[in-house]
Amino acid sequence: MTTETRTARDELALATVPTNDLRSFIGGYITRIRGGDMGSLPAVAALLVLVLIFSIFDSGFFSLSNLTSLTTQAAPGVLLAMGLIFVLLLGEIDLSAGTTSGVGAGIIAVLLFRQWPWPLAVLVALLVGAGIGLFIGWMRAKVRVPSFVVTLALFLALQGVLIMVMNTVGSSGSLSYHEPVLDALENDLMPVWLGWVLAIALVLGYAGVTLNRVRARRARGLVTEPTAVTALKIGATAVVVLGATALYNINQNAGVAPGVATVDGQLVHVPAPTLQGIPWVVPLIVVLVLVLAFVLNRTKYGRHIYAVGGNDEAARRAGIRVDAVRISVFVICSTMAVISGLVLGSQSGVSQQTGGGNTLLLAVGAAVVGGTSLFGGKGKITDAVIGGLVVAVIINGMSDLITGKNNAAWQAIVTGAVLALAATVDALSRRRAGSTGLS
Repeated sequence: MTTETRTARDELALATVPTNDLRSFIGGYITRIRGGDMGSLPAVAALLVLVLIFSIFDSGFFSLSNLTSLTTQAAPGVLLAMGLIFVLLLGEIDLSAGTTSGVGAGIIAVLLFRQWPWPLAVLVALLVGAGIGLFIGWMRAKVRVPSFVVTLALFLALQGVLIMVMNTVGSSGSLSYHEPVLDALENDLMPVWLGWVLAIALVLGYAGVTLNRVRARRARGLVTEPTAVTALKIGATAVVVLGATALYNINQNAGVAPGVATVDGQLVHVPAPTLQGIPWVVPLIVVLVLVLAFVLNRTKYGRHIYAVGGNDEAARRAGIRVDAVRISVFVICSTMAVISGLVLGSQSGVSQQTGGGNTLLLAVGAAVVGGTSLFGGKGKITDAVIGGLVVAVIINGMSDLITGKNNAAWQAIVTGAVLALAATVDALSRRRAGSTGLS
């Protein structure tokens, strides 16, 4: 071992020791970044740069209507990426997640067509998704078929299953499933007052959990992060959540000229309808982020996932049921895929025999861009949200910035380039972390 390597490892060891001194905390954070532990920092930086670029070259990018469109466009990919993160944490892959989302949407559409209540239709679809994940996990954990192979096989097979499901009601190509509650997810907005109530509750809840964690650590005599850092986290969360809520609650039709209608035989001016509020899909995503983040960060099961992803043999020797953990992550992934398909169907109003389209590729890209490692052992649920926003911003911004027949081509090229860059950053970070003793 060289002197440089020993010095780097010594610095890293000191940086990972908790401290309540602000200067030491900042120094330790910088050292961890230099050691390759960058987390979601590159994705956040990329998101800010992309928003700045598109805002400069496209005046409509920062419009209130585009903010809502951007949210609803990103939702299906974000939800699918949240499930994929569980699989990626183990260094596995699920190539069938996109078609699983299509099968789930197809089942819901068929059952609604047959006049089933929507809660029961959604429940059946979720159970089918969980069954698909159970089969994948069992093949991977018990039969030892690589996840790439078994999910590639299901990627092809489930396309046929979806066609058969849709054909049960004579559908050719697509099937509409207009149901008020499900349609509202991507097409309706929450009341303004309810949006503010949920936003304030989220900020207060985050502040309460954070302060309670600090109090509990101090009560046990453990070192905590500096008070200034805690206050900064709570303040930043409040600014983002309350600021976004304020933007959503501005009337998008405030500057729209009134229309004309005939009333009692006379032409009268009719003001444009009020269009303001948070899309209903946002609280769905927030709830799932909180639940899944709690599972990963605050439960023994979550710690087992990270342990298996870091070194499955060491986890097995430590008494962790590796096979059970491996099966469970595929169940979670496929179940989340069905939820993604539900939201995608709400967005388009139809379930198509082609399934989830390129949602899978965009979801994998979102997870990796957000900071989840393809090699396993590193990632967070929030990576799906940040990465999903990056991918959605690219697609949304490019669609307005570049027009003509090559528009879709440039979207694909730029999205692929960002994904390749994220994978490169991941590989370089792991190499740097290995040389400094972080991994």
